[in-house]
Amino acid sequence: MQAFPKMRRDTRAWTFQVWASFGVAGLLAASGLIQLPGQDIDRAFMLMGYVFCISTAFAVAKYVRDNEGQDKDTPLWGLVVWSGFALAMALTGWGLWRMDINPTWKAYLMVCWLFLISTVFTLAKTLRDAHEYAQYERAVRTHAD
Repeated sequence: MQAFPKMRRDTRAWTFQVWASFGVAGLLAASGLIQLPGQDIDRAFMLMGYVFCISTAFAVAKYVRDNEGQDKDTPLWGLVVWSGFALAMALTGWGLWRMDINPTWKAYLMVCWLFLISTVFTLAKTLRDAHEYAQYERAVRTHAD
């Protein structure tokens, strides 16, 4: 008879806090981009940069989690994931730096951007933990039957 190790599940309060933080970061970033003074092309560039950063941050979080303990992905895939994230962050940072706007706006957009990226990593972990806990529960139920 196989014994299953205990596995902790995230609390509903934690899950709410993670989703709320991600939502607040997204709303703050969106409001900053919508009200951004300057040209439409700058707003479009920054929006694309933020979306690029979000998607690559999820990819990095998944890659790191999938390869925890032992490498499961090819080195080339690791290069693609990490270079995509680095490129997204660098281009978005460059776009913020080169924009001809008030430094206060730049600071606001930078803080929103970094808040958004940090909440993506936390959200990715929370979603993956919930998925693993669901798998764990299925395994325990199947074993009990």
